Amino acid sequence: MKKTIVFIFFILLFTINKSQTKEIKMILKLKSGEVEIELFDKIAPNHVKRFKTLADGGKYDGVVFHRVIDGFMAQTGDVKFGNSNSPDFNLDLAGTGGSDLPDLKAEFSDVAHNRGVLSMARSSDPNSANSQFFIVFESAPHLDRNYSAFGKVTKGMEFIDQIKRGDGPNGSVENPDKIISLRSKK
Repeated sequence: MKKTIVFIFFILLFTINKSQTKEIKMILKLKSGEVEIELFDKIAPNHVKRFKTLADGGKYDGVVFHRVIDGFMAQTGDVKFGNSNSPDFNLDLAGTGGSDLPDLKAEFSDVAHNRGVLSMARSSDPNSANSQFFIVFESAPHLDRNYSAFGKVTKGMEFIDQIKRGDGPNGSVENPDKIISLRSKK
């Protein structure tokens, strides 16, 4: 009898905790298809909040993947100079801008930068992330605990794999692919 009560207690506890955990999902539309992203609200709450704010405000729509290195990552998110729909668009400056919001304090964690992980781009200052982010193509352990990972692709990684690659050591992309839209999943 006691074992049954304990068992029921744990089942109820698990069910209640699971129902209170709300997954935050985003849909990234690319020319090749839709990508579903799960955000890590408990791990990097400030980065998730910023990402959602910019995405749901339409700030990422039309932003180019300005730096794409085969076997490493695809970087985007420069809403100032990288937005192909904006009068400020300048491909030569893409990657140097951010949003009008203040930079974020680092939220480093033990999340491994494995295939499909989203992480915030930054300068050499760990507290300089703003709007730019990247998606990892393959495991990149040298980024672990040095960049703020805040999400992961859960569906559609094959469409990320189709993003046009850049040239040279910095991965600059000529005539780059862009984000069609990025919004919270309804």
